[in-house]
Amino acid sequence: MSTAISRPHPRKTQAIGAWLSSHWFQIFLVIYGIWVFVPFLAPFFMYVGWDGTGKAIYFVYSFFCHQLPERSFFLFGWKSMYTLVEIQAAWQDTLNPMILRQFIGNENMGWKIAWSDRMISFYTSIWLFSVAWSPLRQKIKSLSWWSFALFLLPIALDGITHTISDFAGIGQGFRDTNQWLTLLTNNSFSADFYIGDALGSFNSLMRIVTGLLAGLGIVWLVFPSLEESFGKK
Repeated sequence: MSTAISRPHPRKTQAIGAWLSSHWFQIFLVIYGIWVFVPFLAPFFMYVGWDGTGKAIYFVYSFFCHQLPERSFFLFGWKSMYTLVEIQAAWQDTLNPMILRQFIGNENMGWKIAWSDRMISFYTSIWLFSVAWSPLRQKIKSLSWWSFALFLLPIALDGITHTISDFAGIGQGFRDTNQWLTLLTNNSFSADFYIGDALGSFNSLMRIVTGLLAGLGIVWLVFPSLEESFGKK
């Protein structure tokens, strides 16, 4: 006895495909927006006492971000970012990144966002630049691959040098003191600019700026191409 296998009606399949082609941008904004902005809810949940929900967000996003507290923004505390020394005093006197990343905050210091500052800059900028691209979508042409590479080069250099520096130990590498930058700028800025990762430091500034450039490059390359591709269907 044979069993008939039902298949989607061709017209229904075409209608679904047409709808997806027409609404791909809105679908992206919703799905990617949820992915990007949920980490901002973690400190809110911790603040209102929903610890289980907040810690669940930290846990899930820990697979996608190092969440080092000295490179993260805090909400509901007395500062937006804290130095490594302040984190060690509040948590543990350690340079082990696997231990440091476990610190999510407290009632006095507030609670960290589940994205580091670089991830906030990179992932959030893709969503924001895509929103800015939408009203100009008919006028903006896709970047060339060479131009795209230039947008990615700063974040690659910054990320690689941070990684190499961290091999010497958190807080111990050449990117933690930036003595090379002190020489290049003739020590023209305050020590807080050269040393560490806190907001306003060179390291924090570079993570934010390079993340923005990478996000802009991705949107500029990918979205005009997607618009052209879906527009032909």
